[in-house]
Amino acid sequence: MKTIDTILRNAIVLTMDADYTLHEPGAVAVQGDKIVEVGPEETLLVKYDAREVIDCGGKVLMPGFVNTHTHVPMTLLRGLADDLRLDVWLMGYMMPVEREFVSPEFVRLGTKLACAELIRSGVTTFNDMYYFEDDVAEATAEVGMRAVVGETVMKFPTPDASSFESALDNCRALIDKWKGHPLIVPAIAPHAVYTCTPEVLTAVVKLAQETDTIVHFHLSETADEVATMRNEHGIPVVPYIRRYGMLDTRLIAAHCVHLDQGEIRSLMHAGAGIAHNPSSNLKLASGFAPVAKMMALGCNVGIGTDGTGSNNDLDFIEEIRLASFIAKPTAEDPTALPAKQVLAMATSIGAKAIHLGDITGSLEPGKRADLILVDLSPIHNQPRFHRNPDSVYAQVIYAAKSTDVSDVMVNGKWLMKNKQLLTLNEKELIAEASIVADEIDKFLRGREESVYSKLIAIGGAAEEESFEIQAKVPIDDRSAIIDALYDEEINILRKRHYHEYDTYFEFEDDKNGRLRYREDEFLDDNGKITSVRSRLTLIGERMDEDSFNAQNVLLSRTRYYAPATHSLRFYIEYFKPTKSVEIEKDRLRFLIEFEGTEFFVNLDTLMSPQLGKFLEIKSRTWSREDADQKSALINALFQKLGVHDPELVTQDYLEMVENRLRAN
Repeated sequence: MKTIDTILRNAIVLTMDADYTLHEPGAVAVQGDKIVEVGPEETLLVKYDAREVIDCGGKVLMPGFVNTHTHVPMTLLRGLADDLRLDVWLMGYMMPVEREFVSPEFVRLGTKLACAELIRSGVTTFNDMYYFEDDVAEATAEVGMRAVVGETVMKFPTPDASSFESALDNCRALIDKWKGHPLIVPAIAPHAVYTCTPEVLTAVVKLAQETDTIVHFHLSETADEVATMRNEHGIPVVPYIRRYGMLDTRLIAAHCVHLDQGEIRSLMHAGAGIAHNPSSNLKLASGFAPVAKMMALGCNVGIGTDGTGSNNDLDFIEEIRLASFIAKPTAEDPTALPAKQVLAMATSIGAKAIHLGDITGSLEPGKRADLILVDLSPIHNQPRFHRNPDSVYAQVIYAAKSTDVSDVMVNGKWLMKNKQLLTLNEKELIAEASIVADEIDKFLRGREESVYSKLIAIGGAAEEESFEIQAKVPIDDRSAIIDALYDEEINILRKRHYHEYDTYFEFEDDKNGRLRYREDEFLDDNGKITSVRSRLTLIGERMDEDSFNAQNVLLSRTRYYAPATHSLRFYIEYFKPTKSVEIEKDRLRFLIEFEGTEFFVNLDTLMSPQLGKFLEIKSRTWSREDADQKSALINALFQKLGVHDPELVTQDYLEMVENRLRAN
């Protein structure tokens, strides 16, 4: 007889292999971190002599669950902001709180809280996206779980990166440190198309291909995301990311709620994994992912909980059950996503979706010993019928609870035995989490009176945060500028004519910034109004020029945009500004490409008050290096437009108007 470490016997063994092999009574032999053999109990007991023989008492012995999409540190944000639209929830609450509180210590605590909940729910492997992922990795490895950890990359600053270049540096450091670890697989996690520029996506793909690293990405989560992509780029999201090479990486695409059949096929042919998050998509009203179609087309679709900020729990058995239930009315077919198939999504197929199918997800010789025991004896799972052996899959999916998970092993080591966690102290974690919650409550109470929070409170979704560089010069006549814009070295991408009415709200506390209500009248070539648009812009304080300066042409402020769905009178009464300033101007705007870079060129005539005519050049930016490069190009563009030794105006129009009012 061969001596091994452990034999688990007297179990209903669901291997979740390609043939759905089931052994009852069955046994699993484990040596070190690997499974040696799986089979009938009588076969293994005569073949192996184990140092530890565990009688499973007729429980289900199966692979641990694979949670394919998480933000585990967000357990510390559970219940922070509920019943909101995704954009309001994300931009209005999650990101501001994260900027204020997320730190290595925050992330470690949140990760351990999540690990405790995940282990109790039978999860042995999770795929994460967040900040300070090195600390997520450290905490996860300390607990003993398996994880793909993806460092977040966005176009604007995050809690652990001042720019996307810095975030990529964090990704490289994560890869260098953790690649080859027995439990941790490093990844790159560009957030989404609406938070990543083409430059960011291109850089991510380059690093992923260079290091053969997994890429974790939110994809087509909401209808608005897809509509915006079609409106701005004329194509759906999947063809857009294909343009920048994302389908040539080992991609994990989270959500995929709004995909057409062609996009699904593209993901399948690219070998991308898909993470279906039913609870999160329901709670945020993101829609119903076409999971049955994805599976029918051969996609590897796993199941994810998403973060507890948008789901509120990490109960994975509940998530599996919900995935099956939602698929049936969505497909109008009660046979869609049957129990056996959806359990595979939670295990073997889920492991393939996160590109770990070669080491986990099923009980097969050579794979890691990642396994769980599920007790089907409680009253809510009685009685059991034996006529159809496949009925056990339905018992696990449709009747079992997370509290039925009694034992969890990862990589050959027990993390929970007889429902007792072995590597975590839950009482200490709960006490520490309560302290953090008190601090966040205090922060939000202080913020409730801010203009920004009031904007969010009325459903003004913060569409984006941006920084811009701009420079302007007074001009006498704009015809010469217009002629110069048609130079062969300048490519005019778009031309528009507006009549703009701006009302600026100012507040007693300068930290509130200024709120601008703008009505844009779109004019045709004959000066007739073709359409009207209204929107709000909350403009933050001017940034410290010493910390973000670029050749004296930079004027940078944070800007949050929201649709203006109410009247000007409503906003005056609602926000109660201490004063307001009105500016009326005629604007001829060109979107141009100059030396490979896009700029807005505005030819403005200030009509009320009458301040004259100006040439203004603008471009959005997201990093110091990018700002420096664009500032140099702005100076060159002034020269190209015939403005030599320009008399630069470093104030925006509102400041110019206020100076004039003070002078009078």
